Formats: sequence, structure tokens, C-alpha cells
Amino acid sequence: MNLHRLAAASALALALLSPTAQAATLAADNQWHAILVDDATAQSFGVEWIDDAGAALHFNFSIDAGFVGKLTVVDTGFSGDEFRVYNGAALLGSTSTAVDGDATGAITFEPVDALADNNFSRGMFWLGAGTHDVTGVLSRSLAVGGTPLNATSGALRLEVSPVPEPASLATLLAGLSLLTVWLRRRGN
Repeated sequence: MNLHRLAAASALALALLSPTAQAATLAADNQWHAILVDDATAQSFGVEWIDDAGAALHFNFSIDAGFVGKLTVVDTGFSGDEFRVYNGAALLGSTSTAVDGDATGAITFEPVDALADNNFSRGMFWLGAGTHDVTGVLSRSLAVGGTPLNATSGALRLEVSPVPEPASLATLLAGLSLLTVWLRRRGN
């Protein structure tokens, strides 16, 4: 196991087991919620998501049957950071590869601006019905002089929408099939 994986696994374990971990309820309101990472101020001295007080941070929420959730995670601050995102102990995935940033490069603290800028890492994760406990760790940090900074900011948001009913999906597919046949005949 390489050093980054060991650090991420250790940080995740500390975040999950820490008695000072702060749980926040994540509302499906499409609003951004801030996350921080700073190994110097984190109570565990790790690279897990933390709140302003340095306590490990995780987000709890439920998705009702018949609905699906889209969790969006984005890096803010200087570009060059990436996150691993977990639901409980299960890895949901990683945010996209970031473009290395520096003090003169891409910088924004607005999640909407970072999401629109390909210099910043982002990820979208689909979640089904059930109860979820989302947390994350910094898996790649902007390096300053060859040394990882291990401090960044980011944000996440949750959108929930109904799952299309099978009958509606079947009707849509039948309509698209008829449209395809009609367009082919029209072309001849």
C-alpha cells in the first residue's frame, strides 16, 4: 500500500471512529455546504474533511424509496486538490483529476465558479434510496515547493429527484423508436 493510500485510510478510520466527529444533516436543497481540510488544525492531524473547529465532518441524510440522489463534490481555493468520497466505509469514488495550481493560477472560493472551471476537481455520485453517511479525505494535495500543502476547501450539495416509473420509461423508449422509424422513412 503506497503512502497516500495509507494516509487516506488512516484519516478515514480516524474520521469514522473519532468521538469528536461532527455529523451534519445534508438537506436535498441543492445548496452548497462547505468542507475544509487542514492537517495542521484537524484534531486528528489527518486529511479528512473537517469543520471550522477542526473536528472530523460527515454528512447524514436519507433518500426515500422511489427517489435518487446526486451528490456533487467540488474543490475550491487553489486548483490542484482531489478528494476520495465515502458512504460509510464504502468508497463512492474520487473527484476528477485536478490541474496543478499555484498562487498565480486558478483560484476561487465559490463552488459554482469552481464547478464551471475545469482546473478544479469535481465529482458527481449517484445514491439510491436509504440512509447515507458521507465523508471524504484529501487524496491529492496542491504541492508547494514539492511538499503537499494538505490544506484546502471545498463544497458539496445534494439534489434528489424521482426515479422514472418503468411504464413512463417504456413509453419514452417506444416514442423514440417510432420517431427513429419515421425519420428514416422520411430520409428515403
